[in-house]
Amino acid sequence: MDILFKGDVENLRSGIEELQDAFGFTVAEKGGTKLTGKQDNHVKGLIVEFDKGAGTITYQQPCHFFRALGLVLEELNKGNKQISIQEEMQFSSVGPMFDLSRNMTMKLSTLKDFIRKLAVMGHNAAMLYMEDTYEVEEEPYFGYMRGRYSEEELRELDDYANQFGIELIPCIQTLAHLEEFLKWDAAYKYKDTRGALLLESDDTYNLLDRMIAAATKPFRSNRIHIGMDEAEEVGRGRYLNINGFKNRFDLMKAHLDKIVEITDKYHLHAVMWSDMFLKLASETGDSYDKTTDLPEYIVNQLPDNVQYMYWQYAQADKEHYKRMLQQLKRFGSTPAFAGGMWVWNTFAPNYQISLTASEPALTVCKQEGIEDVFVTLWGDDGYENNVYNALYGLQYYAEHAYHPEIDVNHVKERALFCTGIDPDALLALNKMDQPPGVDKGNTLQTNPSKFLLWQDVLLGLFDKHVEKMDVGVFYEQLAEEIRQYNQQTPGGFFDVPEKLCRVLAKKGNLGVELKAAYDAADREKLQDIAGRVIPEVIERVKTLQAAHRKQWLCLNKPFGWEVIDIRYGGLLQRLDTACVRINEYIKGDVDEIDELEQERLYYSPNVEESSGLGWCSYYYRMASPNVFFHVLPIY
Repeated sequence: MDILFKGDVENLRSGIEELQDAFGFTVAEKGGTKLTGKQDNHVKGLIVEFDKGAGTITYQQPCHFFRALGLVLEELNKGNKQISIQEEMQFSSVGPMFDLSRNMTMKLSTLKDFIRKLAVMGHNAAMLYMEDTYEVEEEPYFGYMRGRYSEEELRELDDYANQFGIELIPCIQTLAHLEEFLKWDAAYKYKDTRGALLLESDDTYNLLDRMIAAATKPFRSNRIHIGMDEAEEVGRGRYLNINGFKNRFDLMKAHLDKIVEITDKYHLHAVMWSDMFLKLASETGDSYDKTTDLPEYIVNQLPDNVQYMYWQYAQADKEHYKRMLQQLKRFGSTPAFAGGMWVWNTFAPNYQISLTASEPALTVCKQEGIEDVFVTLWGDDGYENNVYNALYGLQYYAEHAYHPEIDVNHVKERALFCTGIDPDALLALNKMDQPPGVDKGNTLQTNPSKFLLWQDVLLGLFDKHVEKMDVGVFYEQLAEEIRQYNQQTPGGFFDVPEKLCRVLAKKGNLGVELKAAYDAADREKLQDIAGRVIPEVIERVKTLQAAHRKQWLCLNKPFGWEVIDIRYGGLLQRLDTACVRINEYIKGDVDEIDELEQERLYYSPNVEESSGLGWCSYYYRMASPNVFFHVLPIY
């Protein structure tokens, strides 16, 4: 399709040209379909009027124009020749937060692909969560071997996003969550605990000045997210030994004042997570406790030129959001909100929890006048998932940003156009964490797609959870369903989930079957498991590993893949050891298999009384109950 662009589009032309290949049109010099851009600051969104091969896009911001262009292309692809659309943006900024710190640092090409998709969706911002994955002057160990981004790379990304009117915002940590930097001996002088910085230290504030300068220098934005969440350990390590006990609020308040001095110095607007102050105000220490009343001593002492961001990923109660956001308004600035698309700690996206929480959250944000809304895509414990699995969620947030209320069928139509991926296929990936035994929709947050893969077949830490469930048949059927989606989607997009389901079809119940055969002294069954079943699982794991490696290296920098490689290597070696142990027992070389003599217990005791299969956040706890690493004192 040839399109002649006229009017107020000169500043947008490079962005328009970047969209040609992905969305099937060509920028024409003359003739073809005519689209005239008209910028109008009185329009709080976009207006499209199109008829007889020509139309006008009236817009306020560049993001409105690119969303409108996507809407026009979508309607023209459907064969509609008359188009009339008017949308009003509900927020000032909306966009994802990309986690670039949990082993996965995306290639620039991947981030640029996301930026193009975000543009036609209508997003106008994105946060880049970088704990230590950017360069800091005079700190060679900051992000060392972690795939950190250079100043030039970040500037290139910012230039690219700017073509579409998308603001890239650095999101860093200035208090806790810095374990990966503080683990180095070279960083000892900055260290309070494993992850928290040493406060009241000139060295620390010199470092923070350089961190903030480095993180913001490549970007046009004057916003910086300074983190400061989940800092329970602050003041409890080396600080305590050096300075003695001090109230955590006093420590955090003084520290925040110092950070604001630095951000003011660089003419920056600081955003921070609100959870620590909510925890300090809560009688239970719970940042989600909607009964919390922020005391006046907290409200009055904190700076009013900081924007406090409330994060919540699972709450479905509108009153909860209303209460918490109203509490944060008492600080004197309009708070921001961050929801989440659950792609962390599992191979499967959990859209059920994500959308069930996002609907009331976004509705209340509109009612409460919240202007800045983001959706987090965390990658806890290694980012085994594929960040593209969150695309439907990004579309969901975009549609909420342009409509008071949304229609799910419309969201799906838009998602198919903007992403090229069937949203029903993405939603079907939910099922990977919904084998028999899981409540409908997985509202209790369980992740069997991960723990059934990594658990040891001889130790069976999660076997009690599935001993009465035929998860193998479930995953065999799901593999076939995903295979069909995979055939319909270019580039083997669903290769990893399909092959993971093939593994779990054989491995999901393998530990249960092995233990039952051993307890029954069924040597014929044991011989079949060692001679046929485990070797087949090994081959399926190798196939999965190859697909996962291909996906990772296509989308991400290689740093961090070694962690996942080691997990696969450990799994394969333990499967081999299981064969050796079983064969030794069958031949009579050993009188018993000690691991199979042990009683199977629930990993999570409360699972027995619930309709879930339990949750485990960390690979090392799935793989073994023994010591992976010796945990030293917190400092």
